[in-house]
Amino acid sequence: MSAGCRRALLLVFAWMLAVSAWIPPQARCAPPPDGRYLYVVCPGIRDYLEFGGAGILVYDIDHGHKLVRRIATPASREAKPDNIKGVCACAATRRLYFTTRSKLYCVDLLTDETLWETTPPNGTDRMSITPDGQTLYVPSFEKDTWNVIDAASGKLITSIETKSGAHNTVVSRDGRRMYLGGLKSPMLFVADTQTHKLVQEVGPFSGAIRPFTVNASATRAYICVNDCLGFEIGDLTTGKKLHRVDVQGVQRGPVKRHGCPSHGIGLTPDEKEVWVVDAYNQRLHVFDNTVEPPRQKESITVREEPGWITFSLDGKLAYPSTGEVIDTATKRTLTALADEQGRPVMSEKMVEIQWRGGVPVANGDQFGVGRAGK
Repeated sequence: MSAGCRRALLLVFAWMLAVSAWIPPQARCAPPPDGRYLYVVCPGIRDYLEFGGAGILVYDIDHGHKLVRRIATPASREAKPDNIKGVCACAATRRLYFTTRSKLYCVDLLTDETLWETTPPNGTDRMSITPDGQTLYVPSFEKDTWNVIDAASGKLITSIETKSGAHNTVVSRDGRRMYLGGLKSPMLFVADTQTHKLVQEVGPFSGAIRPFTVNASATRAYICVNDCLGFEIGDLTTGKKLHRVDVQGVQRGPVKRHGCPSHGIGLTPDEKEVWVVDAYNQRLHVFDNTVEPPRQKESITVREEPGWITFSLDGKLAYPSTGEVIDTATKRTLTALADEQGRPVMSEKMVEIQWRGGVPVANGDQFGVGRAGK
């Protein structure tokens, strides 16, 4: 080959490298095949990196929950990644959001790129998003307010003051109401998502409100409270507490995290069962929700101290924070989440996203919310 030919080939090669370097990220990021995927944000058990490291781990639900990729974010690249406090997503806008103790991040589901990050006033905790993907309600970090955030830009719209130790947030299935639960109050506060004003208080319950969930018709709230192994039920139409349901047949003892016996509750999507966690005994307790009050049915042992529970959109799979994948019909453990090296992955922050034709078409919720009739 002549020197001139070699120079020409080198120039072509250099040009190809330059062009590929300027290809935008969205052009280089191939969409996943059609199917269901579980997005697990870590560190999702405090800041413990041994339970999955840092980043967003994506699992293929339809193929044995195989790990298909890990998405790096500005939060995961920090020298000491902070606790992940919450996650939510909207298939319509093709975005996923997560919080640490101080920041809110927005991730483009099509490119895996972090579009923006923001630092709302007084920190951040477990948020929720309206079904249209337009508005986020982001609790301050156990302080007096919820910050209402524009989901497209991350800009602050307004703040809602409850003085309740802002902590957990659930949106109604119709998007009209946002439920606000705090660590310092026995009342569940309700906001109108159009006016961003408080319109109701539900309770009082027997202690400060911990994780909770609501049914699809927005008539019942199922609530974990401090010092209760079990849950309480509130009537969202009258604002009154209806029942206290205690787990029977097990001992109570000290817990490693969260400071309460039950920190996690969910409705199966058909709302026929309530699942509640038991940290000390490392179990999930299942209740029949077709009767009132719900009746205890059976228990499932998990591999570590559970602090959360959610479900697949079709209701066939349960996802405790301990990483097991449980068949809701048989109550048998099918598999358990693991990282690239086969180590156990655990997180209280996970959400299902379904893909079809190269785009997200449906998303689940980090809370086990009811979906009956919706």
